[in-house]
Amino acid sequence: MRQTIQQHRVVVIGAGYTGATAAGRLARRLRGEDVSITLVNAEADFVERVRMHQLAVGQPLRPRPFDEMFSGTGVELRLGRVTGIDVDRRTVTVTGADGASDLEYDTLVYALGSAWNTQGVPGTTEHAHEIAGRDGALRLRDRLAALAPGSPVTVVGGGLTGVEAATELAETRPDLDVSLIARAGLGDWLSPKGARHLQKVFSNLRITTHEHTTVTAVHADRVTTPQGDIPAAVTIWTTGFAVHPIARATTLQTGDTGQITVDATMRSVSHPDVYAIGDAALVTGPGDKPLRMSCASGVPTAWQAADAIAARLTDSKLPTISARYFNQCISLGRKEGLIQYVTADDRAVNAALTGRLAALYKELVCKGAAWGVANPTIGLPVRRRRMTGERTRVGATAA
Repeated sequence: MRQTIQQHRVVVIGAGYTGATAAGRLARRLRGEDVSITLVNAEADFVERVRMHQLAVGQPLRPRPFDEMFSGTGVELRLGRVTGIDVDRRTVTVTGADGASDLEYDTLVYALGSAWNTQGVPGTTEHAHEIAGRDGALRLRDRLAALAPGSPVTVVGGGLTGVEAATELAETRPDLDVSLIARAGLGDWLSPKGARHLQKVFSNLRITTHEHTTVTAVHADRVTTPQGDIPAAVTIWTTGFAVHPIARATTLQTGDTGQITVDATMRSVSHPDVYAIGDAALVTGPGDKPLRMSCASGVPTAWQAADAIAARLTDSKLPTISARYFNQCISLGRKEGLIQYVTADDRAVNAALTGRLAALYKELVCKGAAWGVANPTIGLPVRRRRMTGERTRVGATAA
């Protein structure tokens, strides 16, 4: 009898910034003879989520097919939606054009990310539009294109997504009556310089701001607030993100938000064969604060998980990548931007870059994020190591 080492099966579910980065980085860290890497995603090309507000107002985006992005890497793309996970049997149910089937894994990288959060406000699901994904952005694009001049469009949510959506729309469609509803003050999380610039841009674009206001209901032609109704031929809902609910349906340990609880290597604290990254992971950052759901938070978790998996499979030293923040990059249309510098735990400092230079900076960041998915080791030389570690699968064959 002789033994043959079978391929270790790594399955990555979700191919956003984090999932695609993790799959590509693993492929560059491990030998294809030892490891199979399957990336499960519902779409055949990469979606630049940070540009969904641009797509919604009708700007074309460059196609980024996965078959080109992962050509020659050994990453196999499996098209379909994840409709079930059994972390005790180590299977993922994938539903595609040919129906549902189970995909077995030895290591699972959970990167299903997040979607819009309706906050349970009545009428939101029926009447509001979201830009957390491509399908929602395309539906909104078609609805906006059909609006007559002077139609009121209301953006609900005063965070980064809402600010970017409102300014992009007001710049592209100056014929529309754009307003933004913020639970707090406009830009109250920014430095004084950053807040002044944001308010100036809103004024120049003639965006009406309803500060310290909450929405209690959404209707087809208006939103309701404690102060009264605000007209809205279209309502764009941007009040934060909610994680995919499928993790809570498993035996994985999750937090109150439904995010998977992980250790410093992004490994599930309840199931060592599972790693969670990006918005799906409950990660403690600087100041013992949870990392916010964002591309800036997610990509370092993808690096950490991929490198940790590779290290454990090759009996190498575990890496430590400290996630921290440096700035918040905000586009305010195509001509204006705001780069707010922050502390490691994401608190604004009294320094900000504004204007056209900031817009260029943000554009470079967006391009760099997409480039980083296709180049997950940031262009540095790599060495594919032979697998010898804790999860080697051994089978016996006849001599």
